[in-house]
Amino acid sequence: MLTQINQIDSSLERARSAYDRATAHLRRIKHDLRVNRQALHVARANLTIAQRRLSDRLVAIYTNGESENTLAVLLGSTSLDDMLNRVETVNTITSQDAQVISKVKTFKRAVARHERVLETARAAQAREVQRRAAEKASMERELARQHRLLGSIRGEIAHLQAMDRARALASAAAARTRLAAQPLPVLQPGQVGATASTPEATIAPPSQYSGVVGIAMRYLGVPYVWGGASPGGFDCSGLVMYVFAQMGVSLPHNAAAQYGAGVPVSRDQLEPGDLVFFDGLGHVGIYIGNGQFIHAADESTGVVISNINSSYYVQHWFGATRPS
Repeated sequence: MLTQINQIDSSLERARSAYDRATAHLRRIKHDLRVNRQALHVARANLTIAQRRLSDRLVAIYTNGESENTLAVLLGSTSLDDMLNRVETVNTITSQDAQVISKVKTFKRAVARHERVLETARAAQAREVQRRAAEKASMERELARQHRLLGSIRGEIAHLQAMDRARALASAAAARTRLAAQPLPVLQPGQVGATASTPEATIAPPSQYSGVVGIAMRYLGVPYVWGGASPGGFDCSGLVMYVFAQMGVSLPHNAAAQYGAGVPVSRDQLEPGDLVFFDGLGHVGIYIGNGQFIHAADESTGVVISNINSSYYVQHWFGATRPS
């Protein structure tokens, strides 16, 4: 699924790049259009002035009868271009007339050239607008596809989280059942460290705080919050400190300090209410019996029940203590 997301991201990046290139090209075309419109406007204005001067000169020639050849040209011309071509062949025209005629022809060519450029630019603009619209539509399709995939991923994550919560609740219920079925330890008068079922002495005194298990169970599913020590959010040592405080036991808010506040106990002597430590005193939880412990695991799970015999916790086992 991560591969699919990466592929969509790559496609979307390509679509964005193509859209940006089309936008930049269209911007250049629009700039060229503005420049050529201004040039065409200037060329037309210059042509109008030159034609007016030529017209005034031709009227003067006709009125004054300066040259019969020139009059014949004027009367025999079928168009402005034809007249310009004919006039240039008349030997009697003055240099001033020739300059006027040259300017008219030059400005006419400039107008025609700018009109062709504008026509080409408008066609290019139309094509670029169409291409830009196509790239935009492609980008929108990729976005929609990504949103659908992300929605599917969120649905799967929600499903997995619901399954995790269901497993945690089932595990908690089973732990409560086992805890209720376990006989409470009975101390003989004057004895410390002996129970009715285990007469021999042990290194650590019997646990007095199995009741913390039931308290801790109330907070299954509470989110992990770094430094948290309340039902609004716990970190690992914050959960231990909070539930033991309900039993009247004050523990520090630090896993290493909590380890020093109890009596060490071996794995085969663990009892409900003992503290179990991992990652070189970097993590702590409360043993609940049957190889399981409750702890504020991390941001993704919050307070959950885990098995100390799983490969991860076996590899990262540090030790255990019994609060005294």
